[in-house]
Amino acid sequence: MAKITAEYIWIDGQKPTAKLRSKTKIIDPAKSLADIPEWGYDGSSTEQATGHFSDLLLRPVKMVPDPLHREGDLLVLCEVLMPDGTVHPSNTRAFLRQVAERYKEQEAWFGIEQEYTFFDGNRPLGWPDHGFPAPQGGYYCGVGADEVFGRDVVEAHADACMRAGIHIVGTNAEVMPGQWEFQVGAITAPDIADELWLARWLLYRIGEEFGISATLYPKPVKGDWNGAGAHTNFSTKAMRAEGGIKVIEEAMKKLERRHDEHIKVYGAHNEERLTGLHETAPIHAFRYGVSDRGASVRIPMATTKEGRGYFEDRRPAASRADRAAPRWGLLASWSFSSRSSQFPMTSRSTVIPSKRRWRSSCRSSSSWPASWPSRASSRCCTRRR
Repeated sequence: MAKITAEYIWIDGQKPTAKLRSKTKIIDPAKSLADIPEWGYDGSSTEQATGHFSDLLLRPVKMVPDPLHREGDLLVLCEVLMPDGTVHPSNTRAFLRQVAERYKEQEAWFGIEQEYTFFDGNRPLGWPDHGFPAPQGGYYCGVGADEVFGRDVVEAHADACMRAGIHIVGTNAEVMPGQWEFQVGAITAPDIADELWLARWLLYRIGEEFGISATLYPKPVKGDWNGAGAHTNFSTKAMRAEGGIKVIEEAMKKLERRHDEHIKVYGAHNEERLTGLHETAPIHAFRYGVSDRGASVRIPMATTKEGRGYFEDRRPAASRADRAAPRWGLLASWSFSSRSSQFPMTSRSTVIPSKRRWRSSCRSSSSWPASWPSRASSRCCTRRR
């Protein structure tokens, strides 16, 4: 029987912002999670253990088709466990599962707008070698090689997410040149967190093929440029029902009372982004408004018009860890109940050269979009230190 590859993906223990890690295991074809074995790894190399007691365990919790390899190959999202099978402190998904079960009668839906910025080496993609591009204004949802940079990567990523069964619902170029967004949802927890992390992994992985990296740093370029957020669209069954606007307005009061608590888990370095400028509210203030993208929380015009629907929390940074246990507990109870100077150093701002050379026989022609660079011509960049 032919073997398949399973890419084990997990979240490490790096602080203040966790990173994704992955490694490949060759296994027999798998029809369910029960067919995928647990696997160990060196936790001392991922900020999750010491060298004297470094073994940790990866337990598969979600599998999707691998859109980058052969038919039957898999992407496998994992929880991190201690050697004895207990939950590792960095594994907040375990708590999320409990919260989701506790509040399942609320039927909470989440939709995440994931913003990110492409980098080519140490500069945002499409930016000149010296100085700055033209001011913001024409880049948002723009078209043309003078306004939009990285569309080939964006389209390859969207295609891969759809092939993997991720609930991606859209993409668009953002306000700053080289900045983009994709949207995932609206689905329940923990599925929304699982799919967002898988979509992030695919974004980074596909970027390797194009020699481009993506950063989730909330303010990748200082100055008069928009930051990057992860706006969260949220509703409960009661909010979507007739008269739900009253439930939403009541939720706003609860959000305001716990604003500072939420900010603490909405992503590191978010103070650089939430300044009151560039479509944000000041980090230490809370307000909501209808169709107001300068508010902490926006109530869409359609929600107000229909008297029911959802709201958009605009405070989370792009780097939000979507398994942060304290925040998910608040959400579910609906209390919510790095480069120096101009380009700060980030964990995703260095292009790592891909050493892999793939044979054309590794995949059928239909599974490798013609618009992507060929294996032989895939551009590799020098690691920048």
